[in-house]
Amino acid sequence: MSTAEVNPVAVRDRVTEVAKGVYTIGGMGNSLAILTARGVIQVDAGNVGKMAPRMIRNLREITDLPVLAIVYSHGHMGYNFGMRAWLDHAAERGDPAPRLIAHERLPVRYNRYLETMGLQDYLNAMQFRDGMGSGQKAEWYVFPTETFRDSLVIDGGDRKVEVFSAASETDDSVGLWVEDVRLIYGGPAVIKAIPNVGTPLRTLRDPVRWADTLEKMLARDPAVIVPEFGKPMTEKAEFEDALGVAIKALRWLRREVVERMNRGMTDLEIIADLHYPEELFGHRWMRWTYGHPDYIVRDIYRSENGWWVTRNATDLHPAAPKDAAAAVLSAIADKGAVLARARDLQAAGKTQLALHVLDVLALADDAAPEVREAKVMKADLLEKLAETNPSFVSRSLYLSSADRIRPA
Repeated sequence: MSTAEVNPVAVRDRVTEVAKGVYTIGGMGNSLAILTARGVIQVDAGNVGKMAPRMIRNLREITDLPVLAIVYSHGHMGYNFGMRAWLDHAAERGDPAPRLIAHERLPVRYNRYLETMGLQDYLNAMQFRDGMGSGQKAEWYVFPTETFRDSLVIDGGDRKVEVFSAASETDDSVGLWVEDVRLIYGGPAVIKAIPNVGTPLRTLRDPVRWADTLEKMLARDPAVIVPEFGKPMTEKAEFEDALGVAIKALRWLRREVVERMNRGMTDLEIIADLHYPEELFGHRWMRWTYGHPDYIVRDIYRSENGWWVTRNATDLHPAAPKDAAAAVLSAIADKGAVLARARDLQAAGKTQLALHVLDVLALADDAAPEVREAKVMKADLLEKLAETNPSFVSRSLYLSSADRIRPA
């Protein structure tokens, strides 16, 4: 797998016509503008700051039509935090306020994010490192005016656009079907990389549900598929290749993980035992640029197991982490030997094993020089792992963790 730096949320500030009367106008991913006789059907409003106003300027380069409706592609933060700019724009023009349309699960997600705002800031700081999604404000959450469960048709006069449930990365993800040009907007369900299931800091995602969604999209026999990020696809062979390999890989993982769970294996034992087939997980549409197959294994396991994943009875009712680390530290007579063993493992290229050994010292909150050295060495090793891991999320978490443990 390539380990080149990839920005999975790269924004392109350009207007591109992807089908007759259907444009991408920049934003957080491929934000669509669909022109109809009654106005624009817009997918996503973009983030706060410069993004939403820039999207509006881009839209006005191609049409002066009012915005009939804005569809939330899904409920992740940033995709629609700029909604008030669009509402203000409509008011300034004297246009009716656009319909704000989302899946019925989106308000549930928004309410959860508002309740856990501090946690979300912390998780985003860890995962993205540049503060993206951190420091959010309650007023950025503009709730939809209309919701639906399975599908909803927007009548634009000369064309109809169906918004349909496309549960995948989130349970509130949607897709769009523009029948007259046979175009599907896949939203977060269609990414040119391994499906983003099992991200370490996020809630449970269902890979089988994701595969089902992709199969339903292919069944519509589209002429154009617009992914969440990247160039639209226009060839049937490409559709079946890009979506088909994800379907096969997700179903393969479910089958193989369940078989091992049925033998009583834990998630760590399953990850160690699995060998990912190159024809699936080495495929060009399954790059490990954001997600990782190990993440998907974890979510499949989580879906059928409780929190006691280690099966180690010590973890059932544990001591406080600080106290446990201090007790382990007190039992080590030769702390230097631990460091020496970690160095030997590092020199042998066994970085992960070196980390496990270092944790005997590095987890302690202690002023001992060996503990400090273990923390420095662990931070160095985490930064080294970040250089070679293909997943953006894994790299970010390695580096964020290194920042947090490195002594001042």
